Amino acid sequence: MAEILLAVRGLSRRFGGLLASDAIDLDVACGETHAIIGPNGAGKTTLIGQLAGDLRPDSGSIRFADQDVTRLDAPLRARRGLARSFQVTSIFRDFTALDNVALAVQAHAGRSFRFWRPARTEPTLREPARAALESVGLGARADVRAASLAHGEQRQLEIAMALATEPRLLLLDEPVAGMGPEESQRMIRFLATLKGRRTIVLVEHDMDAVFTLADRISVMVYGRIIATGAPAEIRGNEDVRRAYLGEDQA
Repeated sequence: MAEILLAVRGLSRRFGGLLASDAIDLDVACGETHAIIGPNGAGKTTLIGQLAGDLRPDSGSIRFADQDVTRLDAPLRARRGLARSFQVTSIFRDFTALDNVALAVQAHAGRSFRFWRPARTEPTLREPARAALESVGLGARADVRAASLAHGEQRQLEIAMALATEPRLLLLDEPVAGMGPEESQRMIRFLATLKGRRTIVLVEHDMDAVFTLADRISVMVYGRIIATGAPAEIRGNEDVRRAYLGEDQA
């Protein structure tokens, strides 16, 4: 098996009486696309938040690139190579697409968003930003205000912002959420180009996306991972079918 890039052991997080993460163990190998699926309320986004550093676990550990990052906040994890896209698009709507990505490059370099002027002028920020936009198919939309982009384009922009930081691990929280069929297929085709070149943890409800992209799949129900395996194994797992795949879950 390939080298393990992300190793999670016994990760738990409680919100009042709700155990959102229940002693989760998870390994993600270098270059792998690992999907996390499960019904609404299973704890998938809580897990992603803990991996990214946006939520502090109550117990357990997270090792990334063989270093314990459990207590590091999100900016420090980002500098070590963790990048996240959100379930709800997180962009600066009044800035152009290029400005948004340049700001991500600037922040990754350790410079504050408050001093955003260099992001609009410095070639060392603009050039990697433009390359990231090209990589997601938005090169021709670089100078368009983010608010004027279609929903699918805004999702592509957010991924460009993540990719511009040259992450070792990309955390994607429902990248095709809210897209129509054509936009979804376009995003799936793009994400397929990243397979093997980026390590990805993918949270997604769209089963076409999951079974097209994933090398392995982990299934969450009530805060626990009940199964992990290759797509064919997960399709044939009776526990998974009863808990999730056999049900009409949105």
